[in-house]
Amino acid sequence: MEVIPAIDLLGGQCVRLYQGDYDQAQVFNDNPAEMAKTWADQGATRLHVVDLDGAKQGESVNLAAIKSIVEVLDIPVQVGGGLRNVESVDRLFAVGVERAIIGTAAVENPELVTELCKKYPGRIAVGIDARNGKVATKGWLETSEAIATDLAQQMAVQGVAAIIYTDIHRDGTMSGPNIESLRELAATIDIPVIASGGVSSLADLLNLVALEAIGVTGAIVGRAIYTNDVDLPEAIKAVGSRRLQDVLPNDGSAIA
Repeated sequence: MEVIPAIDLLGGQCVRLYQGDYDQAQVFNDNPAEMAKTWADQGATRLHVVDLDGAKQGESVNLAAIKSIVEVLDIPVQVGGGLRNVESVDRLFAVGVERAIIGTAAVENPELVTELCKKYPGRIAVGIDARNGKVATKGWLETSEAIATDLAQQMAVQGVAAIIYTDIHRDGTMSGPNIESLRELAATIDIPVIASGGVSSLADLLNLVALEAIGVTGAIVGRAIYTNDVDLPEAIKAVGSRRLQDVLPNDGSAIA
């Protein structure tokens, strides 16, 4: 299972929200690129970035900070927040982002997801952020009538590479992921699911490993790695993947 550190950008700073509440933002670092490099140096194989300003305003806001992150890393970066048209995704990919995460537009403009999947096959994910089973939009400020599992099925048919599922009531709370909701959602689709929200300990990550067989292939970890409740290198060693160069011989040849 891939353990994926999260960087949430608000005003160009690394923050964590509590249950998606912008008024309960805690700043952890004012240099996103420095923070990203720290997680990569500790063994991360992928980085998850959310443009919180973008999600709220409906357009990318922290592109400069995202570019600075990509420039210091040699691992893939996936980014969501405010991606409501093709041009905003084009700009992300132009600065070196590997995967774009569509959220609000998946509910309000599903045709956009189809268009993006055709233009960028394998590089589009959909973020489903649920509140009591219904999908939240616009930076979690609104709750739609869309049911999380129904949207996941629709997006899988449209060709997205993965679903990133967040239980908003667990996000930033350190109360553990919603295992039952994850199990229900993963069982309805045949594309990878990445869990997000609530991871507070190595035990939480080990609980998620039990869902790997039904398609939960990754876990995004936010507040817990910033507060040292989860030691990232330890978590990667226990449940995570390692970068390819770390498992190959020094000459780069394949392991027999």
